Order: sequence, then C-alpha cells, then structure tokens
Amino acid sequence: MKKIILIGIGLLTFGFSNAQQLETLIDEALKNSPEIQKFELQYSIVSEKINEVNTIPNTEFGVGYFVSEPETRTGAQRFKVSAKQMVPWFGSITARENYVSSLADAKYEDIVIAKRKLVASVSQSYYNLYANKAKQKVLIQNIELLETYETMALTSVEVGKASAVDVLRLQMRQNELQQLKDVLQQQFLAEQTKFNNLLNRENDIVVNVVDELVIPKEDFDSINENLELHPELLKYDKLYQSIEQSELLNQKESSPMIGFGLDYINVEERPNMNFSDNGKDILMPMVSVSIPIFNKKYKSISKQNELEQQEINYQKQERLNSLKTVLDKAINDRISARISNTTATKNIKQAKDAEQILIKSYETGTIDFNDVLDIQELQLKFQMNQIESIKTYYIQSTIINYLIQ
Repeated sequence: MKKIILIGIGLLTFGFSNAQQLETLIDEALKNSPEIQKFELQYSIVSEKINEVNTIPNTEFGVGYFVSEPETRTGAQRFKVSAKQMVPWFGSITARENYVSSLADAKYEDIVIAKRKLVASVSQSYYNLYANKAKQKVLIQNIELLETYETMALTSVEVGKASAVDVLRLQMRQNELQQLKDVLQQQFLAEQTKFNNLLNRENDIVVNVVDELVIPKEDFDSINENLELHPELLKYDKLYQSIEQSELLNQKESSPMIGFGLDYINVEERPNMNFSDNGKDILMPMVSVSIPIFNKKYKSISKQNELEQQEINYQKQERLNSLKTVLDKAINDRISARISNTTATKNIKQAKDAEQILIKSYETGTIDFNDVLDIQELQLKFQMNQIESIKTYYIQSTIINYLIQ
C-alpha cells in the first residue's frame, strides 16, 4: 500500500521542480492524521478479536451436598462433585476465526481509503494555496502597471492631453485591485488553516508553495478505467466475503455440540459391616450432545445473510457507477483546463502586444486612458483564467489519481 501512495504522490507533483516539498507535506499528513490512526486502531481491535473467538465454552464445575443422604448398598452418599465441558462441532472455531479475519480485511480497506482521500485533500488544498498566491502576485504586477499609467496620465494632464478624471479612474482601479489582493490574502490564511489541520499541526504555521506551476505537454498518468480494483469497491468485495464466512459459521453453529463430563460421588462406609466395596466412591464419566432441534434461528440468519449479500452487490454497483461518473468528469474537466490554459496564453500575449502599442501611442502623444483601463482589465482577466486553469488541471489530476492508482 505504501508503494501505491508514493506512486500517487509522484503523479500529483510532476508539474514542478521542487515537488519534494509537497511529497514531504503529504508524508507528514499521513504520519500525523488522527483519522488514519483511528482506522488503524479499529483494524487492530478487530484483528485482536481473532484471539477472542479462538476459545471453547467455559468448563462447568458443580458441587452438591446431600442434606438427606441417600443410602446405597455400599454406603450413604455424602456429596457430589461434577465437571462438564461442551465442545463445538468440528471446524466451528476455525469458522469463527475466518469470519473475524474477513471483518478485519474489510476494515483494512478503510485505512487504504482514508490515506488516498488524505493525499487528495492535502494536494488539492496545496494547489488552492498556489493559485491564491499566484493571483496575488498578478494583482501586484497589475497595480504596479497602473501606477506607471498613473504617472503617464499625470504628465499628460500637465500638458493638457488628459484630464484629472483619467487620473482618478486609474487610482480607483488601483484601489479595486488592492481590495481584491487583500481579500485573497484573507482567503489564503483560511486555506492555510485548513491545510495545517489536514497535517494535524498548528494553524498559524506558514505554508510556502512553489512560485510557478505549468501544465505539462503530456499527461504522465495512464488512465485505466478498471475501477474494480479501487479500495472503495474492494471493501464491498471484502464485506461480501465476510457474509460468506458468516454463513459458514452459522452452519457450524447449527450443528450439535458434544459434551464430556465426570461426576464424583463420595460414599461413606457402612458401620459395623465388612464386605467388598464398602464405602467405595462413585466415579461416573458422561457424554452429552446438544442438538438444536428448533433451528428456526439459524434458518433466519441464513436468509438475512443472503439478503445482505444482495444488498452489498447493489451498493457496489451503485458506487461503481458513481466513481465512473466522477472519473469521466475529472478527465473531461482536465482536458478543458488544458484548452483554457492554451487560450489564456494566447490572449495574454495579445494583451501584451496591445499594451506595447499603447505605450508607443503615448510617445506620440495620442494615448487614450479608457483603452488603457480596458486592456489592463482584459490582461488581468486572462492572467486569472490561466492561473485558474492550471489549478483546475492539477486538482482534477488528484481526483483521477485517487480513482485509478
């Protein structure tokens, strides 16, 4: 399972050079997660129950004293000591062990599922932090660009080629972008708290993310839609097998039980008499059989097991259909993210070209600051779209990785 987790991390981090940072953070989350520790303890508890069921019924001991001593030919009976041990039918204890072991196998899948979900959650939160930081960086660049335009506008006002309104509009746009940056900063802190909680550490620990992510030319994960091996579905298989073991155990428990016992009766010697066996104690071995004549209970359990197996099959099919839907959506959303990124890259280049044209226009003294704001707004929109498409690509990759690895 450890190997599977490491492969998954590798696929989540192929997009940037210092991927080791995210891998290290994921390892820390897997190590510190209280949820995973909870499932591991549950697995240990169920596994320990194998020792609990590997027993036979209690040995019965009895002691009786004859208040009215019955007389026999060899003397009066004074007290009686008995011991009895019931033994389950052949294979019953093994059937119990197999049943508990099958429950432990199903519980183990909870650990695998929890680890996969944690890897996906940590990765997605990390990419959210990256996108937030990247957007803040873009906003800072655009604010600085507007400051440059503001200086140009002030110069134009002095020579009568622009009005004070143009300057005010540029300043208001700067204020608007600064507000967006401040809001993003607060959202970053909230996401950082979420991320630190996933790692089960202090909320105020600073999370450093990579400076740049790019969408690779090719997808390095191999899409294999054989979801039958997904742990969420394997768990249903394990539960189905546990019902099979439960039925085998039910059949064994509906079989007779054999008992072995021994009675000892103390006999007092008859006084003033001399004959063989006078006062000889009685020792009586016994064998008993417990037969479930009224076995309606076991028939009912068999019927319940059959119905539960049908229910598990339907649950598995329902979950399989759901996972197929999620996988198909993630694949298509990732393709869409790649398309959006390509378009945004083209648009950003064209916006840069338009910006250069405006700069040259300023040198000839014919700049229109309405065009300046329009181009700046478009450029910011394209930059934000590009960041969002990169984030979407990697988040969808974590979903695909969760489903197919």
